[in-house]
Amino acid sequence: MSKFGELIDVEIPVLLDFFTEWDETSKNMHAVLRDVAAALGDKARVIKIDVDKNKELSEALRVKGLPTLIIYKNGEMKWRQTGEFDVNSIINVVEQFI
Repeated sequence: MSKFGELIDVEIPVLLDFFTEWDETSKNMHAVLRDVAAALGDKARVIKIDVDKNKELSEALRVKGLPTLIIYKNGEMKWRQTGEFDVNSIINVVEQFI
């Protein structure tokens, strides 16, 4: 969990994508998030977290639905939503915290 603290305690927005390989909606979001990361460049960070491999973290954050997207900035949760989104919607949300 201390590594998680280091990941989110930065001055740029960190978009976390909680997903699984077996969830179709999660898989659909892979390409969307790749495009989001490319569009935002160094202004934000996109990190994918497989809930099957990170059960303790997923439970601590009460991730129930997939995919769950969470934005942190300076260690503080700023936004959280579950479901499928398009590239522009996610970029617009992240840019509010840049």
